[in-house]
Amino acid sequence: QVQLVESGGGLVQPGGSLRLSCAASGNIFSINSMGWYRRSSGKQRELVAGITRGGSTYYADSVKGRFTISWDNAENPMYLQMNSLKPEDTAVYYCHAVAGIIRSDIWGQGTQVIVSS
Repeated sequence: QVQLVESGGGLVQPGGSLRLSCAASGNIFSINSMGWYRRSSGKQRELVAGITRGGSTYYADSVKGRFTISWDNAENPMYLQMNSLKPEDTAVYYCHAVAGIIRSDIWGQGTQVIVSS
């Protein structure tokens, strides 16, 4: 089993930066890929950024050029560096992992990000 714990959310002014962290524990070497989703009020959950063990990355168009996902190896946390934050980035951000041969979906508990002046 894999467990995920996020940290780093908070309140930031527009234009500011935050870095989210996701620490994995348990059978961490079974993780195939990781990513960040977010859900804002009244909207569906969306994939923000993803990264594979091989280092391939994906970004939603809305965050390209502003967010950077990084994950060196299974023993280190995954990070989401968020720069030039906008009010529309306000959401609960969830860490996600795909693990094991059967590609199980693992979720963290979520961390709130509020971008407001």
